Amino acid sequence: MSICTSTLSNGIRIVTDQLAGAESIALGVWVGVGTRHEDLSQNGIAHMLEHMLFKGTPSRTAKIISEVIEDAGGHMNAYTGRETTAYYIHILKDHTDLALDVLADMIQNSIFPEDELERERAVILQEIHMYEDTPDDVVFERAQMTAYPNQALGASGLGTIEIVNKIQQNDLKDYISKRYRSDKIVLSAAGAVDHDEFVRKVEALFSSVGSARKATDFISPAKYNPSASLVEKSTEQAHLVLGFQGLSYSDPRYSAMRILSSILGGGTSSRLWQEIREKRGLVYAIHSFRDSYSDDGQFGVYAGTSPENLTELVPIILDEIINIQKGITKQELVRAKNQIISGARMTREKVMSRVDQQGRYMLNHGRPFYLSEMTESVNKVSMKDVTDLARIVFSTPLLVSAVGQLDSLMPYDVMRQRLLSSF
Repeated sequence: MSICTSTLSNGIRIVTDQLAGAESIALGVWVGVGTRHEDLSQNGIAHMLEHMLFKGTPSRTAKIISEVIEDAGGHMNAYTGRETTAYYIHILKDHTDLALDVLADMIQNSIFPEDELERERAVILQEIHMYEDTPDDVVFERAQMTAYPNQALGASGLGTIEIVNKIQQNDLKDYISKRYRSDKIVLSAAGAVDHDEFVRKVEALFSSVGSARKATDFISPAKYNPSASLVEKSTEQAHLVLGFQGLSYSDPRYSAMRILSSILGGGTSSRLWQEIREKRGLVYAIHSFRDSYSDDGQFGVYAGTSPENLTELVPIILDEIINIQKGITKQELVRAKNQIISGARMTREKVMSRVDQQGRYMLNHGRPFYLSEMTESVNKVSMKDVTDLARIVFSTPLLVSAVGQLDSLMPYDVMRQRLLSSF
């Protein structure tokens, strides 16, 4: 097994993660732009572009793009994040040339046919409606908007119906020409891959991608300024997010944040799960979460419960947030470290996990991911590191996002005061 990197003359970075004995290769294009890079007046264009890159080039129709990979037994997909967009293929190693050629064609030669644009517009509008009917999605989207109001970082990942209806072919062409530039692109491959051979193939197919224009690289610094977002809806469950300001992925305390999340709500042995689900049966789902960006992050707790349980549930969550600031046990620390390191090791058994991990890590940190470095960072974290971070995180302004029947939800100011009184 070996991890190698190269940089083409035009600035495109390549990372390969070879897995001995693999018969398949996972490969793709990771682009360092996402919904955060949109102008608010074009919210949703990054996601629409991701859809439209599958809809045809001068040499391949949308149908051919779809069929050619599946005819070879492969799988192709994409995703749009806040700061990253990715296009990837998992296929047998025999078809590496085909997969690379399709990706290169899509990234450089997509023509965004008008008829396909209208069809995909309708699909995305259906996707927005589906999201609006899914309260556990809405509660997180509202949390993001509430954390970063009036900022692209807080805008919807899908866009709004009004804006999606306005995006035209020229808007997509302008966006890709300005944003999908060579120093924002990483080609990642994992599994049955020879690095030198892969680099030669990428250079032959992607060498014409131009360098980035400095004017398009700017994003406004994140401004965490949360409040409460309450959406009354006649649902069987009430969905709740309590959030705080977290850390960026480059913060040296990042590993401590992972451990804090694991102990508080990372599994069935976590404090929240044991206290709220096992002891009291108040929820089916409860967990902590952490989202990190280039310059900021969020840390929070999600719970889904019957509306009548909110009165009992919220004070317990707040008590657990208060209690973890007083200290953790050695057993909790060891368990959390084992969970994180074991999870990372097991994840690397899958080529798709490896390729995404390396693509994102190279974009975010400028170097490949090494399990040994992560393990060392996690093992260095002390009990004091975790409790110190807990005090910092949980002293930041409170975010509340809730969807459902919320009559019995504790008022925002009361929650906030309860937390403040613990300091």
